[in-house]
Amino acid sequence: MSNLEFKKQLHQYVQWRDQLIQAIEMYQEWRSRYKLSDPHSMDTILNIVSGLKSDRITLAFAAECLRGKTKLINSLFFAETGVRLLPSFPSRTICPTELFFDPKGSYIRLLNIESRLEDISLLEFKQNTDRWTQIDLDCTSPTQMEEAFKELVASKEVPKNVADKLGLWNEREAAEQGIVDPETVEIPCWRHSLISFPHPLLQEGLCILDTPSLNTLATEPELTLSILPSAQAIIFVLGADTGVTKSDLEMWKNHVCSSRGNKKQGLAVVINKIDTMWNDLAGEEGYEESIKKQIKTSASILKLSEDVIFAVSAKQALLAKVKSDAALLEKSRLPSLENYLSDDILKQHRQILMETVNKDIGLLVSESSKLTDAKLINVQKQREELKKIDFDNTAMIGKLMAETRDRQNTYKSSVENFQASRKVFSVQAKMLIDSFSKDKIDSIIKDTKQDMSKSLSTYGMKQNISKLFDELRDLLQNSVDTTNETRRLIKAIYKKFQNEYGFKKIEPQLFSIKQYQFELEQIFDEGEAFRNSAKTAMTEQSMVVNKLYSTLIVKARGILKQAHNDAGTWSQSVLTPLMYQIKDHKKQIESRLQILRKISDSKGDVTESITNLEAELDSLKKQRTELAMIIKDMHFSEYVDVKFTP
Repeated sequence: MSNLEFKKQLHQYVQWRDQLIQAIEMYQEWRSRYKLSDPHSMDTILNIVSGLKSDRITLAFAAECLRGKTKLINSLFFAETGVRLLPSFPSRTICPTELFFDPKGSYIRLLNIESRLEDISLLEFKQNTDRWTQIDLDCTSPTQMEEAFKELVASKEVPKNVADKLGLWNEREAAEQGIVDPETVEIPCWRHSLISFPHPLLQEGLCILDTPSLNTLATEPELTLSILPSAQAIIFVLGADTGVTKSDLEMWKNHVCSSRGNKKQGLAVVINKIDTMWNDLAGEEGYEESIKKQIKTSASILKLSEDVIFAVSAKQALLAKVKSDAALLEKSRLPSLENYLSDDILKQHRQILMETVNKDIGLLVSESSKLTDAKLINVQKQREELKKIDFDNTAMIGKLMAETRDRQNTYKSSVENFQASRKVFSVQAKMLIDSFSKDKIDSIIKDTKQDMSKSLSTYGMKQNISKLFDELRDLLQNSVDTTNETRRLIKAIYKKFQNEYGFKKIEPQLFSIKQYQFELEQIFDEGEAFRNSAKTAMTEQSMVVNKLYSTLIVKARGILKQAHNDAGTWSQSVLTPLMYQIKDHKKQIESRLQILRKISDSKGDVTESITNLEAELDSLKKQRTELAMIIKDMHFSEYVDVKFTP
């Protein structure tokens, strides 16, 4: 027995995603075949396809110690292995762990705890496999795997000053536990682990993130500010025997909720260990009432809907799946959580993914549709015009030739205007791109870093982080005016060609700075919440603040780099639809002149010319039908009128 419904839903999601990838690839091939492709649109489409192919559904699990989080993960996903794949020991927490499938092999990679002292992000460490200790897994030997996974909870004794530097010693907390001035301190051997395992769910793109207790989250800003936010859902685990404790609430407010931007989308709570109440003297009715009360109380404290709070027994669910005991599994209440993951999280992710794809190539698809429509309409007009012409009337032929030459002159004028407009736009676009330049960003970061190194207190370092926030805000704000001016210019160029040369009305894709501002403010808010949290305030260690600074820098630099790249790509492709219309206009004029010359010289039958135009119409209709089918497969039907019949 296993979570077949979740597997089924995940498999259907993977099939849908593969079909979407195929449709997007067909769209790229369509653009190339009909000579509508350009390097920038190709890069956009290839990036989307690459992102979809590497897409993962990440489920993160967070909890304080002794909440049964690891048992919950094992019962949800790994019961059929016959062993507890992730180790679970009393009072021991595994290091932050990511489980996924890597086609290159099955392994455990471990990053040593001393890496905390280096000014290198976890993301950068992940890109360098040489920095990790690797244990290869023998998936045919449950015993070997079980022994290998025990390494996740390995610990060692180090001098107190070493633990202090690593952020793993807190004088106040130790004193509360009766520990005063010890010579050595027990610390975990490993900072982070990456596990590749050929489990069917992982092979289909599921990734499990097992996060540590509050103590570790408070000293690893990157977990809260980068890794948790990337998860599609966070499952926060409480204990039925403890309820919402002070440390639970601290973790929930400052690490779980803040990682979602306080929107609470994709957040669920599991009240684990309900089996501790099974033998309650109050009987079945009293037991049910206790469960309802716990859910209601937790919902009130955490300010969360009762619909996403699940009372379960992970221990009994794991046992039920191993023994194929349907009654026990039902009693464990795990299926309700599995249904939530299937029905809510996968559907949410599918919707978000579709919105992202729509945002990235929706305008490309819209442009393709409108340009194809314009070609159809123009060729249709040319055919109908030929049918109505009196070709025995020499004066009329001459008049048409003169009109066409006037159009040719207008075309030449439009080309000159286009080149002039492009030059003006290039200057403005460079100003926009330069406003996000790496040099400007790095200068701000360098100055703040120098100021931080001179600070003698944690308070002073925190003040410098605030200064960094303000200066990066100012940098983006200075880009707003440039962005607005650039938007006005591009709209004016498009309007000029529509009004003066009768070009098809196509809304230009306008560059927007709002998303980058929103994302930057979000990480600033998360950073503020993290550095002002009670746990961080108690720690008061420069190592923690330095890590916070580094994490924020990596995220902020990434956002601004994306703005810089997006501005560059946009500026090089925004005039492409106009260029295509100019080329098509030229083709139409040349075709018309050729037909009129032929008729004027030969005085012959015009049937051949009409036949050629009808053949061209058939080709365009085929092109249009192909696009309509591709759009339908991409779920972009709002961009095309499939009823169009020239």
